[in-house]
Amino acid sequence: MKKLMTATLVALTTSLLASSAFAAPVRVGVAAEPYPPFSSPDASGKWVGWEVEFMEAVCAEAKLECVLTPVAWDGIIPALTESKIDVIMSSMSITEERMKTIDFSNKYYNTPAAVAVAKGSGLTATPEGLAGKIVGVQVSIHADYAAKYFAPTAAEVKIYQTQDEANQDLAAGRVDAVLADSLVMSDFTKTDAGKACCEVAGNVADDPAILGKGVGVGMRKGDAMLETFNTAIAAVRASGKYDEISKKYFDFDVYGK
Repeated sequence: MKKLMTATLVALTTSLLASSAFAAPVRVGVAAEPYPPFSSPDASGKWVGWEVEFMEAVCAEAKLECVLTPVAWDGIIPALTESKIDVIMSSMSITEERMKTIDFSNKYYNTPAAVAVAKGSGLTATPEGLAGKIVGVQVSIHADYAAKYFAPTAAEVKIYQTQDEANQDLAAGRVDAVLADSLVMSDFTKTDAGKACCEVAGNVADDPAILGKGVGVGMRKGDAMLETFNTAIAAVRASGKYDEISKKYFDFDVYGK
């Protein structure tokens, strides 16, 4: 009888702790650096973008109170593991290397990486096409890709802390090419600055071992919210809300293969 009561108390305590964790505001970590069209602050300081709207839809579906919490990109995984934030929804690709440290939900989008170059340069998105050139890239999986594929033949692979800095140097002619997510590069070439100077040369050859298998919600190992987020992501897609949000930003299926 004593054992039964103890087991019941343990189960009840576990249940209450889980309920308490889910009832508290969920701090959703997003890179503090602007990353349009996914997430960036507008003129008033409000965060906007496809990923912000998707986050809001997922949290509403899961009946979670979510608070967007900007964190420097290079410290976002430590912020998660140290419980300064609860989840990451910041275009973080699901890679084997990252999965050694954190867990991921099912993917919620998947787009290729691409290279932008100066208009009329004739450069291509291949190691041969950028041989002897300076390639800019933000600290990310794209930097790992550039190190493997472009560094052996490029004059230099220049690393940036933010995508904006890389884009600005491309526009100013301080680098010959920039490697990033294809949507980010496309979005940049539609801005006033990007339209005047640059164009997308094409997508790079895929390498899932480096570029991952899509973008997912990052969370601490063993977090009970994993199933909650997977269920909510599937529901947002099934309800048509995913497509409704996506059509505001893209003219193709951002979910990918």
